[in-house]
Amino acid sequence: MNYLITGATGFIGTFLLERLLARPEAIVYVLVRAGSEAKFSSLCARYAQDADRIKILNGDITHANVIAPSDLKRLRGKVDHLFHLAAVYDMSMDDATADLVNNEGTRHVVNLANKLGGSICLHHVSSIAVAGEDYVGRFSDSQFDEGQPIHHPYYRTKFESEKIVRDESLVPFRVYRPGAVVGHSQTGEIDKIDGPYYFFQTIAQISRRLPNWLPLVGIQGGRVTMVPVDYVVSAMDYIAHLPNEDGKAFFLIQSPAPHVGEMLQALLAAAHGPAFVRQLNVKAAHTPLRRITHRAGQLLPSFDNVFQRLVGAPPSAITAAFTATEFDDSNTRQTLNGSGISCPAFKDYAANLWQYWEENLAPATTVSRRKRAKLSGKVIVVTGASSGIGLSVAKKLAIAGAHVVLIARRKELLAEIAERIRLNGGQVSIYPCDLNDMEAIDACCQKILTDVPRIDVLINNAGRSIRRSVVESAERFHDFERTMQLNYFGAIRLIQNLLPAFSAQRHGQIINISSIGVLTNAARYSAYVASKAALDAFSRCLASEVQHKHIAISTIYMPLVRTPMIAPTKIYKYAPAWHPEQAADKVIAAIIAKPKAVATPMGRAAQWSYALWPRLNDAVMNRAFRAL
Repeated sequence: MNYLITGATGFIGTFLLERLLARPEAIVYVLVRAGSEAKFSSLCARYAQDADRIKILNGDITHANVIAPSDLKRLRGKVDHLFHLAAVYDMSMDDATADLVNNEGTRHVVNLANKLGGSICLHHVSSIAVAGEDYVGRFSDSQFDEGQPIHHPYYRTKFESEKIVRDESLVPFRVYRPGAVVGHSQTGEIDKIDGPYYFFQTIAQISRRLPNWLPLVGIQGGRVTMVPVDYVVSAMDYIAHLPNEDGKAFFLIQSPAPHVGEMLQALLAAAHGPAFVRQLNVKAAHTPLRRITHRAGQLLPSFDNVFQRLVGAPPSAITAAFTATEFDDSNTRQTLNGSGISCPAFKDYAANLWQYWEENLAPATTVSRRKRAKLSGKVIVVTGASSGIGLSVAKKLAIAGAHVVLIARRKELLAEIAERIRLNGGQVSIYPCDLNDMEAIDACCQKILTDVPRIDVLINNAGRSIRRSVVESAERFHDFERTMQLNYFGAIRLIQNLLPAFSAQRHGQIINISSIGVLTNAARYSAYVASKAALDAFSRCLASEVQHKHIAISTIYMPLVRTPMIAPTKIYKYAPAWHPEQAADKVIAAIIAKPKAVATPMGRAAQWSYALWPRLNDAVMNRAFRAL
């Protein structure tokens, strides 16, 4: 079966291509305009095992003929399905651009489908935007022209382009109307900041600055018709191959969609932020707010750009939060019945979206010019670099111009991190290694020492934590063994391997990421705290041996940090915790200042308290132990 896709190099198109290639008999022609050949090459690389079934078709939907006459002659009667995804989706677009691409481009594609003929079926990807900005009430799959008011170029051209398909297509067609398409529900993958993503940075700031036990008052708002890209392409692929569905439109949305307040609450939960205890219903604000911003845009041509710089989102994204439109996808759900395809609830995959955004799309970490001058050119080894503190440290160091050498178990994840760092101009090397395996550590260190000219800093960040009382561990001696194996023996083995290089070059620094638990003697953490305390004692002894060789030893007694390591302990969901970015800042500062030890005021107070009143501390900690 032969397919032709416009917009295959876009976000939805990339995943639709994957879905179609899952059909063994599929040959997919990808329309590629001049200058986008690199994107086509990326598609072929992404789906390398099926690259021989991906065919480039040079053309441009803004040209009347779309493709060359020779290609039209070659493909006439041989294309079974034409998926039209190419469009401009930019809430700050002007009318001329919207008309050229969304309207005339669609008209040209419809004409192409008519010329190709045969048994072709045209699949037009429209949008929920056909309902307009101010439609109040229920809007179903079967509805189209309801006299709805349409002002914004995007809303207008999505309506008009769908009308072009309905009026001018001489071949069978089907229309798909996705909501605001967000990342993959399983991986979180997304390619740009758009729709609900405009609010992610604000949510990140709230989660980092406010304790998560603080009650918040939010807004209920309208319903947000978000939809994960994997549901969109799965539904499109399935419906496209069904008989007797021509001429119909299909909403691709979550039904019922979450209110704005529910969306924000799910994202705050993913970011470990506070919760709303009350939400105010402000749906009535939609129409006046939309009219005000629309009028301001007419009077001030630069209003939208200024608004987005100040608020972080275009006016249309803000007004959409108060929409009074409710979309009915009952026809779609009936068509998909029995297929096993359904739209997941946003709250069930919000954490995946958040994690991908935080690791890939969050605003670039900034490092001051002074710190760049101190860090640029340094070769720094970071263990446990695939997540949490290690990942944040690696990204910051790379931005500062350091050559980061990353060690972690998961090779594929390290490769993805390295690719992202390189795309941002950073220098990175990766060395997959299980730090529980002493021989693997030896081999890894030998390779590092062979590959890099020198090592300036070793950051022992990899670690394992176990929360269990000693009494409960009576038959779990392996808890102590495996914690000590990674946190103590693994770190020492790394130090022993790299110390001769430090000694030979007569400079270097070893930073051990320890825990505030070493200072507070936290109950239930005997295995973890003992392993960190052992490394602490080892490091103090080592420091006195290597001072004359200008090798600095620094220990950072980290407080609770919101990382995957603490996720299994549910009580920590409500405990104050640092964001990994804050922890990374402490590590960066330690590289520059080379302190003997870094601790929070609470950690220092606990240390002094235990030294002065040990029995009183035991009594207080015992009460807390029994209470929790």
